[in-house]
Amino acid sequence: MSDETPSDSKLTRTKQKWAHEGRFLTGKITRPEDQRLPPGQHLTKDWPVLDLGVVPPVSRERWHLDVYGAVETPVFWTFAEFASQKQTRFTSDIHCVTTWSRYDNEWEGLATRELLALCQPREDAQFVVLHSYDGYTTNLALEDFAAEDALLAHSWSGQPLTEEHGGPVRLVVPHLYFWKSAKWLQAIEFRTKDAPGFWEVRGYHNRGDPWAEQRYSGD
Repeated sequence: MSDETPSDSKLTRTKQKWAHEGRFLTGKITRPEDQRLPPGQHLTKDWPVLDLGVVPPVSRERWHLDVYGAVETPVFWTFAEFASQKQTRFTSDIHCVTTWSRYDNEWEGLATRELLALCQPREDAQFVVLHSYDGYTTNLALEDFAAEDALLAHSWSGQPLTEEHGGPVRLVVPHLYFWKSAKWLQAIEFRTKDAPGFWEVRGYHNRGDPWAEQRYSGD
């Protein structure tokens, strides 16, 4: 697991500025016939690339995943060991805090509920922190990590997940803004206390529910 904090960048500074300004907040309530698209979002057919400016060169051969912390059974997998677990396919939407949404993304990977059954979080575990190969972190409540359609994805649209989109493996939590779906997943830390991540300490909401427009702290 990387102990380095990602370096500052133009994107980081811009997105922090958006948080201070409350940019993209609309105050609108989603209409009943439009429940699929959260307020303030617009549809795109592309998949924009957003990151901290560094794409870590991690091949499937070098990739490994550490699952530790408040669990009964820590897990340490190579990609081959990860891929040998029960695999699941989900189709879900993406909602980015920068206001774009993309429908019908086809994912394949390990459902987070399968991982939970294997590592067995302790009774006092309440939070999860995702650690990425570029030094990025983000935090989730355990119940959000355990969502029915959340998974550790290695494929998108029938093809291996590309580096620019977080391959070899990324988290996908469709019901939250996509910054919570950490790219280049390196470690999953189960915790008894919350630990806000990279964007959460830079003005972004601690949970990030798109339908409640939880973009920034205080929303």
